Amino acid sequence: MTSFASMTAWNWLIQFFIIVVALLVANLIRCNVPLFRRSLLPSALLAGLIILCLKPFGFFSLMVNKASMEIITYHALGLGFVAMALKNKKIKSSTTTMKVVETGAVTASTYILQGFVGLMVTIPLFLFLNNGEFFYASGLLLPMGYGQGPGQALNFGVTYSGWAESQGINFKGADFGLSIAATGFIVGSIVGVLYMNVLRRKGLLRKKDADYKETYTLEDYQSDNEIPHAESIDKLTVQICLVLLVYFLVFLLMYGVQQLDLGQFGTKTLKPMVWGFNFLWGTLLGVLVKVIINRLRKNKLMQREYINNFTLDRLAGTCFDFMIVAGTAAIDFSNLRGLWLPLILVCALGAVATFFYVRACSRYLYPDYPYEGFFSMFGMLTGTASNGMILLREIDPKFETPAANNLVLQTIPAIVFGFPVLLLMGLGPQSLNACLITFGILLAAFLIFALFIFRKAVFRKHRSNQ
Repeated sequence: MTSFASMTAWNWLIQFFIIVVALLVANLIRCNVPLFRRSLLPSALLAGLIILCLKPFGFFSLMVNKASMEIITYHALGLGFVAMALKNKKIKSSTTTMKVVETGAVTASTYILQGFVGLMVTIPLFLFLNNGEFFYASGLLLPMGYGQGPGQALNFGVTYSGWAESQGINFKGADFGLSIAATGFIVGSIVGVLYMNVLRRKGLLRKKDADYKETYTLEDYQSDNEIPHAESIDKLTVQICLVLLVYFLVFLLMYGVQQLDLGQFGTKTLKPMVWGFNFLWGTLLGVLVKVIINRLRKNKLMQREYINNFTLDRLAGTCFDFMIVAGTAAIDFSNLRGLWLPLILVCALGAVATFFYVRACSRYLYPDYPYEGFFSMFGMLTGTASNGMILLREIDPKFETPAANNLVLQTIPAIVFGFPVLLLMGLGPQSLNACLITFGILLAAFLIFALFIFRKAVFRKHRSNQ
């Protein structure tokens, strides 16, 4: 018989208690301490840093479970993407299709640039300063941490640890990747705010409307013919069930692939990556389930609308908040003893490269709103899309420029452009030679994307030279 007085019955809930208390305390600090409020540092990251600072102390070191925090990070990533994929997006676009495609190209090419810069640091360090704990391919975790966030940084960090261990290297990939992700949030917030203040002093930015408040209409909460908020089953319950149903399908897909006989390459490369792509399968299956539901409604086989965008937005936001807190709390500084130099170099050079490249792209692609375009993209490419929106709201609170729509709509072309880059993540760690090949492919891919993005300027200059 289960004893509810035993710690076994409470261990998992205790981890959530820790996250919840840290989030509430962090939000209180951020709302009442001007320094943190001006920094635009996400409350979720601040909560994770609070747990991280308290972990070395006796009681907290016993309470915070690293493995549980990593599992929460992993599943929160997948569930958040499922919730986003299920939404019936209704966006009044003020941008063009080509601009959306170009913005997706900027996202994918920044991932490539970050991977290239990361390897530019880690390959030489491995060759000349290797201490037995450092992995040559660890630079590829930069786009996962900066560009994708804690969930992907953890997924690939764990996979890279396995590759490193098979080669006799004691590399703590999870801690390395999560540290990059946490640094990315700090870079996006602090650097973004500092640059914003510099532009304001120069008179290049207008100040945010002091009396502006975000408002919602009834249509934002509920569309026509939706199921009521509370009937025989609560609307929130329905949304949670839909998200968990899709995530169960994700598990069945990944488990099914795990059972297949794919040979040595498939066992060592494909299968671990399948489990690491839970967010991608969640997106694809979420879209598929949404299409099926919409088709059933169109054919009158389903009478009511079960998908509620507003609630799914809140669920996704909650998942990503938990992901950031748990991912930051899962970092173990003791596992970074021999990795501080590469970590600092990778994060610093990655921040510089991302800043100047995104700024150049924004000035060229968005001549009518270069700063709005820059802050939205820079925030996303060092943190998450939410960070991009937070920075954008500071200078465009009513989303009067197309920057917000570009950020939302670019997701699909970014996935299409970026998928081959994700495949390279499985090639780089296999051997040093494979990593060097990956380095060369990233350079070539970046040049191709840069040529596409700046094609008008390049061809115009070519014609003028003729």
